[in-house]
Amino acid sequence: MVWEYPKIARRDRLKTVTVECATDIGVTATDVTNQLEPWLKNEEKSWPLGYKWGFGGEKDTSGKAQRSIGQQLPMAGLIILLLLVGQFNSVRKAVIILLTIPLALIGVYLGLFIFKSPFSFFAILGVISLAGIVINNAIVLIDRIRIEMEENGLEPAQAIIASAQKRLRPILLTTCTTIAGLVPLYLGGGPMWEPMAITIMCGLLFATVLTLGFVPVLYSLFFRVSFKDFKYEE
Repeated sequence: MVWEYPKIARRDRLKTVTVECATDIGVTATDVTNQLEPWLKNEEKSWPLGYKWGFGGEKDTSGKAQRSIGQQLPMAGLIILLLLVGQFNSVRKAVIILLTIPLALIGVYLGLFIFKSPFSFFAILGVISLAGIVINNAIVLIDRIRIEMEENGLEPAQAIIASAQKRLRPILLTTCTTIAGLVPLYLGGGPMWEPMAITIMCGLLFATVLTLGFVPVLYSLFFRVSFKDFKYEE
């Protein structure tokens, strides 16, 4: 009787040994790989020629997913820009709307830092979803400025103030209901869905507060609206 391997595992046509493990509660795959990677780099120096290592599992699939999203994001951004320019017939208004997205990213990073949550693949999906919500709020605000000037006959400075006041309550209500709806996902989503909930909640809260002041300021700068002799009228 001679012993032989019942199965020879291969990856990319090379003989492979796969080591798997499960993480403890509260420990992510990123935490494990961050500890393993320096150790493996140090150990591989003493390995025979022809041996190499690589990560599979969640790190591998997450990396592939992030690369696929990164390849399509420029095209999606171009389509959004074209739609905004076509809707408003103005490049300046489209640029104002797109400049509100970085405001949301500030809140995202602060939220992930405060809640000590990793910037995972699902957090990236949350950022993409968040960008759509923030853009929607900016569209509503800029369109209201147009309505105040064209339909109500207000001066540009008065229209900016009036539109910010009239859109304040709807935007805040939308933000509060969205955040409240994501609370159960944060509490019971676990390590997978928790970063996404934190990303949308913190990013939206931070961006909403700044958007209500940032968009009118940008509109005034881009369209050279002067408030020098402005008098507030209720």
